[in-house]
Amino acid sequence: MDHIFLLEDDTALGRGIAMALESPERSVTRAETLEQAKQFLHSSYSLLILDINLPDGSGLDLLRELRGRGNATPVILLTANDLELDEVTGLEAGADDYITKPFSLAVLRARVDACLRRGNSASPGAVVIGPFYFDFDRMDFRRDGVSVELSKTEQKLLRVLIENRGHAVSRSTLVDRVWTDGAEFVEENALSVTVKRLRGKLETDPAKPQYLKTVYGIGYAWGMEK
Repeated sequence: MDHIFLLEDDTALGRGIAMALESPERSVTRAETLEQAKQFLHSSYSLLILDINLPDGSGLDLLRELRGRGNATPVILLTANDLELDEVTGLEAGADDYITKPFSLAVLRARVDACLRRGNSASPGAVVIGPFYFDFDRMDFRRDGVSVELSKTEQKLLRVLIENRGHAVSRSTLVDRVWTDGAEFVEENALSVTVKRLRGKLETDPAKPQYLKTVYGIGYAWGMEK
């Protein structure tokens, strides 16, 4: 059964959306404020539908917070703003779809069905962090929805860092975990070269990395400040 969470401050619209989406195979939990949403979001959902403009904040900020914690649940944003910049901002924050008000409930149902199909086909180990989608089981790596090709070595390095995100991983540990093909000798700069290549593919400005951080005297970390 699919469980949908709906954050919409317009009571009448929220009820209408819930009625349109509920079925014997689908339930909808509603909230009207960010404060209420944070109480409900401790549970697991198949899909989140978030209004951007709320009385006590922004659904966009909630989306960023969820993606920052590695929550990969599909998200559809609802907004009265139809500017292209608003749509781009939402998608870059990690939204899977974006619907501008007013909209027909038939269109909403179709978008919800599509999101749920994509979500159900994703690997259990898929991770969404900010603008990134990493599915290591299917070797599917994306930034802002655009596919990124990674070598086997880059995938191994990224996986170790993601599994330990927020914590520094020593250079020796990374070498042991990444170069596991039985080679007795790994060139001293092999790790540095691989990190540089990975940054070039994932970072907007590789010279000033936002995500793949250098922890001086130790090694590297994903998302840890220097």
